[in-house]
Amino acid sequence: MKQITIGNKILGGFFALLIVFVIYAAFTIFTLNRSDSINTNTSEVVDPSKEYLQNFVQLVIRSRMLVTNWVYLQSNTKDKEDLKELHQVEYPGLKEELNNLMISWLDGQQQTMDSAFTQFENILDDQQVIMNELVTFEDYEDPMNRFKSEDAIESVIIPKTNDLLLQLRKLLGTKEKEAQAAKTTLTESFDNLRRLTFISGLLIVLAGLGGAFVLARSITRPVNRIKRIISELADGNLPEEGISGNSRDEIGQMGSAVEKLVTGLKETTYFAEGIGNGQYDSSYTPLSEKDVLGNALIEMRDNLKKVSEEDKRRNWTTEGLAQFGDTLRKNNDNISLLSDEIISSLVKYMDANQGGLFILNNDNDDDQYLELAACYAWDQKKYLEQKVYEGDGLTGQAWMEKESIYLTEVPDNYISITSGLGHANPTSVLIVPLKVNEEIYGVIELASFYEIPDYRREFVEKLAESIASTISSVKINERTQRLLEESTELTEQMRAQEEEMRQNMEELQATQEEMQRTTRDREE
Repeated sequence: MKQITIGNKILGGFFALLIVFVIYAAFTIFTLNRSDSINTNTSEVVDPSKEYLQNFVQLVIRSRMLVTNWVYLQSNTKDKEDLKELHQVEYPGLKEELNNLMISWLDGQQQTMDSAFTQFENILDDQQVIMNELVTFEDYEDPMNRFKSEDAIESVIIPKTNDLLLQLRKLLGTKEKEAQAAKTTLTESFDNLRRLTFISGLLIVLAGLGGAFVLARSITRPVNRIKRIISELADGNLPEEGISGNSRDEIGQMGSAVEKLVTGLKETTYFAEGIGNGQYDSSYTPLSEKDVLGNALIEMRDNLKKVSEEDKRRNWTTEGLAQFGDTLRKNNDNISLLSDEIISSLVKYMDANQGGLFILNNDNDDDQYLELAACYAWDQKKYLEQKVYEGDGLTGQAWMEKESIYLTEVPDNYISITSGLGHANPTSVLIVPLKVNEEIYGVIELASFYEIPDYRREFVEKLAESIASTISSVKINERTQRLLEESTELTEQMRAQEEEMRQNMEELQATQEEMQRTTRDREE
């Protein structure tokens, strides 16, 4: 006989509870829907209808009072204005609201309401006749007009109004009965729902207790087999022996799951130890997509690897800035030597394949251009002469825009890298202007067979500021040295001229003395 598994037992109990719950839910939904329908009809139709019918009754009474005051109180202007507003504004608005509500009324009630509207409009017409006849002071002084109006009030308007009020109060009573019936129905529905809830709850409790007793007997003993293993896991100990039993029911599956957990925890332990030893490239597969610990370890490994790479990049940048800082300090008196040292060191440090350093020649304000001061490619220095004017090509564009340019799709004829194997186009080109305080001193251009990472491009941009500052200082020093040499040369020339003038003066003086002797001799 096939053994009934724990899952089947639970499933049977669940179906029994589900049937009770479905019956209860169906009755509850039916009761709630019915109650909601009744409540909606009451709140949106019956209650507003009662309210507007009451307003209509008050409106009829007010109209009777106001038209009476119109006849008997000549000087009561406010009541006259109120009666006009009742005719022109209040009644049309009330009628519109009731017409909207009448759509949901019974046919007999709609007919009664239409009859009420017709009666009241006839009363309003009679009132309008009175209002038209009694307007001025002379109209009130006319005995015939007063008699006709008073007779109309007593014999026409008041009887018609009383009949209309009787009809409206009957209709209002009908609506009140509807509201009371809806309230009674809601109360009965909720009472039935309360009784059903109690019965369903009692059945569920009894079924739950019975199922719990049966399951307790079939689960308690097998569970003790894996209790010890789970206790060891709780203490942080990973057992070595297998723990899955021979049972094919859920208990056996639990044993297999626990064994899988132990194996996974062992792998997780080895992986965590590897991370602790700095082995960030270790492979690891979580137990599942929901493995919180495994996924957290992978995320931690990725974060540590990212931090390690960022540290390497930061150290690379710091070491590079320090290295080039020494280079800039050592060769700050010769711009040619400085350019050669910068471009050769930069190409090697960037793992690029070719580089060029252009320096701005602004000796002539009318003819400023970038002059290729140094070029380095494949560890072989090339002496090339090249001039770039502002806006010419990408180099001139970087000069003009004062912004870096980075290309990963290099045109075929833009530049080629030469090696012992021939010529080839680079994969990426980086052009960075040398600027300080938005003033351009030159441009660095690097070409590589590989794409240049962001942090290396940022490094070149930071270094470009230092290079620009150094070039500015070197240019100033060279200009100062040149002016000093020119001054020294001018001083030497002035000294030579002064010596020559002194000799000429001595010769002139000797000549004058000779002439004086000759003159004396001639005189003697």
